[in-house]
Amino acid sequence: MAKIGVFVGSVFGGAEDVAQEVVETLTANGHVAQLYLEPLLTEFLEYQNDVVLIITSTTGQGELPDNILPLYCALNDQFPLLPNLHYGVISMGDSSYGEERYCGAGRQFDELLQQLQATPLAERLDIDACVNFDALEVTLPWLSGFIKQVV
Repeated sequence: MAKIGVFVGSVFGGAEDVAQEVVETLTANGHVAQLYLEPLLTEFLEYQNDVVLIITSTTGQGELPDNILPLYCALNDQFPLLPNLHYGVISMGDSSYGEERYCGAGRQFDELLQQLQATPLAERLDIDACVNFDALEVTLPWLSGFIKQVV
């Protein structure tokens, strides 16, 4: 059983809906999962020896949603090395905005966590709203693989 923090970046609620289903699935698989909709650095650092899952939509020109931006900025500014942290990223976007912007928020978080020496448990999942109208159709199979990697 792992302790997993699920940190959400959402504007219109799509990422939040996915995150709620993810937390239910993690809990059903015996893990202790906590959802953070207005995530703070102190909450994030409570998981530095555990597992975090970032679930974020992408806004505008590939930016992070306002509710998760302060966490990203705090991690980037304080730059705490997290060699014992394991993580996963589910990034939601729309490929019609162009390759550089597509899933930009999740890509930024993934890159930052790697710079902080955290270890990914699975390849980042990029969900294209142009292809997958129901994000859970691709999230749940990915989550199944992610759960197998959680120790």
